[in-house]
Amino acid sequence: MREEMRSPSPWFEVRFDNLDREARCIEGETIFQSARRAGVRIVGACGGRGVCGTCIVRVVSGDVAVQTATAGPAASRTKEWVRACLTRPSSDCMVEIAARSIAQVVRAEVGGEEIVIAPDSAVRGHEVVLTPAVLGHDASGSSADADRVVAALRSAGVTRLDLFALRELPGMLREAGWRLQAMIRGDEVIDVRRADGRNLGLAVDLGTTNCAGFLADLDTGRRLASLGIENPQTGYGADLVSRVNYAIRSPAGASELQSAAVAAIVGLARDLCEAVSATPADILEIAVCGNTAMHHLLLGLPVSQLGRAPFVPAICESIDIKARDLGLAAAPGAYVHLLPNVGGYVGGDHVATLLATENRWSTATTIVMDIGTNTEISLVCGDSITTVSCPSGPALEGGHIGAGMRAAEGAIERVRVSDGGMAIEVIGGDEQAVGICGSGVVDTLAAMVELGIVNRRGRILTNHAAVEVRGDDREVVLAPGVAVTQNDVRAVQLAKAAIRAGIDCLLRQAGLKDDAIERVVIAGAFGTYIGLESALKIGLLPALPIERIDQVGNAAGVGVRMVLSSAALRDRARSLAERCRYLELGSLPDFQRIFMRRIGFD
Repeated sequence: MREEMRSPSPWFEVRFDNLDREARCIEGETIFQSARRAGVRIVGACGGRGVCGTCIVRVVSGDVAVQTATAGPAASRTKEWVRACLTRPSSDCMVEIAARSIAQVVRAEVGGEEIVIAPDSAVRGHEVVLTPAVLGHDASGSSADADRVVAALRSAGVTRLDLFALRELPGMLREAGWRLQAMIRGDEVIDVRRADGRNLGLAVDLGTTNCAGFLADLDTGRRLASLGIENPQTGYGADLVSRVNYAIRSPAGASELQSAAVAAIVGLARDLCEAVSATPADILEIAVCGNTAMHHLLLGLPVSQLGRAPFVPAICESIDIKARDLGLAAAPGAYVHLLPNVGGYVGGDHVATLLATENRWSTATTIVMDIGTNTEISLVCGDSITTVSCPSGPALEGGHIGAGMRAAEGAIERVRVSDGGMAIEVIGGDEQAVGICGSGVVDTLAAMVELGIVNRRGRILTNHAAVEVRGDDREVVLAPGVAVTQNDVRAVQLAKAAIRAGIDCLLRQAGLKDDAIERVVIAGAFGTYIGLESALKIGLLPALPIERIDQVGNAAGVGVRMVLSSAALRDRARSLAERCRYLELGSLPDFQRIFMRRIGFD
């Protein structure tokens, strides 16, 4: 009977034991793929390509075929940890997801410096009072509701009504006693509402790893609520290249990534509005910033040209598009404003960061950087701003690290040298360590350098009790089940070398030395919690006095809020983007040499 009820494509039921969730797995599909389709999170830094080993699950019951990373299918295995992306059910089964995949996130950074924004919204409200409609024409020469509203607002520059607002107009006029509030953007009425309606705006920092949302009162510019979540696109890969490649491989892949980005914004809007007893229909304007890949994937723009040299965006100008055209719930005619891109993978999030930190860099030679999966760096020197994008990868945020995880309960976040060994601090205090997040990774490498556990080339030595040797593999044990491997060290070396080479190239182009840098501004979630002493010790940052380095939190989130609430600041963001001179690192003749020089721990 069960077989008769199934669809033409056979499927198996996968139950995730420690989540009390289920997913249907189509025959031939991996556990990772079925979980992603069902919205069940399993860490998978490489997007399920079988190369990172982070998506481990334990098969509790049922039959599965487990493929090795380098060979064909192995025998069916249960009661052991396997990679979800290489495991295909051949019957109904029950699996357990690793603790670091389901740990509760406590640091999806939404902070940043609190700011006061003089309200100057692109949306403005005008009260409209009409005489009730009667038989015949009124003095304006028309009895049509829309024509009368446009005539009443002609002095405000109005020439048209949004179609969806027009659909609301007749009922609203009559229900409200011929008195309403017309919400105007440019020459268009985008919404009609009662005079006592709430005028809200939503700002979104669409990051590669995390998404931060901010709900603001457009009339006052005041932030009402904020929320950070993980970007749902992480299921398709922790790094941009994995996602871009997934989108390139098929139109369906691009559509899935767009849907994931839309879902993130819809979820933020819903939860933020609920927190202030509002609804998404109260949102009149949305502002979004993100790197170029996030920008293109959200808009459904082609990304194939971003995936290969010379990495040309489809567009750099700022874009205004109806929220409903992206599937976003908001007021009937609300727009989404996307900040301008600079070039390559440097997008509107870096423009927002520059806008928010302008008071810090406008009078000093400054490095402005947002360290993350994709690290954007600008050198501000006099009137010039030169910008690069460094493919640092997710290692510094815990991705592509064997025991890596988000900044969640159970993550090792601090490591320090103590009595010749390494003492750890875990998020949650007394929680048992289940993995290690980005700040812990940097601290661990710094401690290994200090203790001589790694040599200058990054090779793990066997001269310390924390080092365990298994055949040709060496790892440094931090806690039961949590270790840093040689591959992890290499991933961090590549990330820090990419970032440091980016800084070196910017200085070289400007004819400057490290000591010419008067200030370093570090933005972003990772930049908030990174130990500066550790970053300096491993060579992630230039060897400068620590007082020259400012950690400013989520500056991109601050910048996108500024743009949401002020049309003047929106213009300022455009001028900053135009002022940036983008350099493609791969095109610089000395980049590879500089990169290789920065891999070691000198």
